[in-house]
Amino acid sequence: MDDPHLPIEIPITDVLDLHPFQPRDVPSVVREYLDASHDKGLRDLRIIHGRGTGTQRKTVRTLLERDPRVEAYGDAPLQAGGWGATWVRFRN
Repeated sequence: MDDPHLPIEIPITDVLDLHPFQPRDVPSVVREYLDASHDKGLRDLRIIHGRGTGTQRKTVRTLLERDPRVEAYGDAPLQAGGWGATWVRFRN
């Protein structure tokens, strides 16, 4: 049986889907993902937060706004989730 207190290993790719995470964990998951993806040298990312009430979207975008490594962000293209996902570009 999996221990719920052990950290979850997330493969670092250009896409992070927040659906498996509890809302209370989203800020730390996003911060850790930004750190790891930046360290890996990724420049363009997509964070899937879903459409819902907009709470996760606001949390994600508040974190992006405060991160000096982020050059730009916005709604993903329609085929990549539209307003249910946010694209992110790191500065060079």
